[in-house]
Amino acid sequence: MKTTISQVGKYTDQEVTIGAWIANKRSSGKIAFLQLRDGTGFIQGVVVKAEVSEEVFATAKSITQESSLFVTGVVRSDERAPSGYELTVTGIEVIHEAVDYPITPKEHGTEFLMDNRHLWLRSKRQHAVMKVRNELIRATYEFFNENGFVKVDPPILTGSSAEGTTNLFHTKYFDEDAYLSQSGQLYMEAAAMALGKVFSFGPTFRAEKSKTRRHLIEFWMIEPEMAFVDHEENLQVQEQYVSFMVQSVLKNCQLELKVLGRDTAKLEQVVGPFPRITYDDAIKFLQENGHEIEWGEDFGAPHETAIAQSFDKPVFITHYPAAIKAFYMKPDPNRADVVLCADMIAPEGYGEIIGGSQRIDDMELLQERFQEHNLSEETYKWYLDLRRYGSVPHSGFGLGLERTVAWVCGLDHVRETIPFPRLLNRLYP
Repeated sequence: MKTTISQVGKYTDQEVTIGAWIANKRSSGKIAFLQLRDGTGFIQGVVVKAEVSEEVFATAKSITQESSLFVTGVVRSDERAPSGYELTVTGIEVIHEAVDYPITPKEHGTEFLMDNRHLWLRSKRQHAVMKVRNELIRATYEFFNENGFVKVDPPILTGSSAEGTTNLFHTKYFDEDAYLSQSGQLYMEAAAMALGKVFSFGPTFRAEKSKTRRHLIEFWMIEPEMAFVDHEENLQVQEQYVSFMVQSVLKNCQLELKVLGRDTAKLEQVVGPFPRITYDDAIKFLQENGHEIEWGEDFGAPHETAIAQSFDKPVFITHYPAAIKAFYMKPDPNRADVVLCADMIAPEGYGEIIGGSQRIDDMELLQERFQEHNLSEETYKWYLDLRRYGSVPHSGFGLGLERTVAWVCGLDHVRETIPFPRLLNRLYP
């Protein structure tokens, strides 16, 4: 019976064949232990000299790391094994023998591993990170599909910017200027006016010359937008979504979290409602705790971390000054100098994972914002049309997938959260 490592539990005490690679091995005179991986998981194959042919045992002793093979054996239940099973090997068919595989079980430097990212992905730790990433994506689709959202795909090439063109990648679109999208939000607002509740999931690009552990040049964003939804309702959706994602990982990725050494007790606390603090109170808190920051300044990583350390769940910072936020955010009706917005800050020093707001729905106010931000009304004519024809209160947010993966996995740097990271100094492989 041909199967995969993830499915061996269905065949306890039966003989199966698995296509796999040798992740590692060790052997003594009479027994060889093969660490096998097939993409779905890892399992140990035990080859006993007295129970197999001389040829099979000789192959088990000589086979090299990352060689590919078909392994036949009997599935045994084993409580000591991470997966709960191991394989008593009866036969080996070598498909391809790898020579001098560069990533060995010894320690390697980060730059070396990044140069070999196409191979580093095969390691048990990177495998676990990608499985958690996949579960966050799967849970995202489940959450929005079950809550009546429609998936809409905004363009990646745009003629304008959601938040100004300062940090955008410029390209020529035949005889016009174009930019790689930094957000699909404006287009999602148009989609919400047609479909009510929508979400997008796609790549976004920021040409920021930043080298921090939280920044990538190319990253993936989940951007929901909702018609007839105000600021408060928007926060509730964010709480429900993030709680759902984290609980899904806890339910479906226990083995991966164990491989990563993640303290799951901290993740178990991620259930809404989440605490909230206004920008005003956040500034006051920071000043009282020795941070040099004035009202009107944006928060940096040390500020976000200091605030988050006061809570064991993600925390919302709400009502930022209008002057430091995007042109489309709706002012607080009771106070024009702040906007109806919130950033969700992850605990444990992982920073902002969500930015969201209620959007301006008044056409005249939006036109004023265009003038203040030196934006061309001609370029954004289509965006104004959303306020001209049946404008309604509407809200939305954007979640950065890679920062969320880093937080849930407990990683030190976002470069491990995406298969092939694009960094300030890296476009290879």
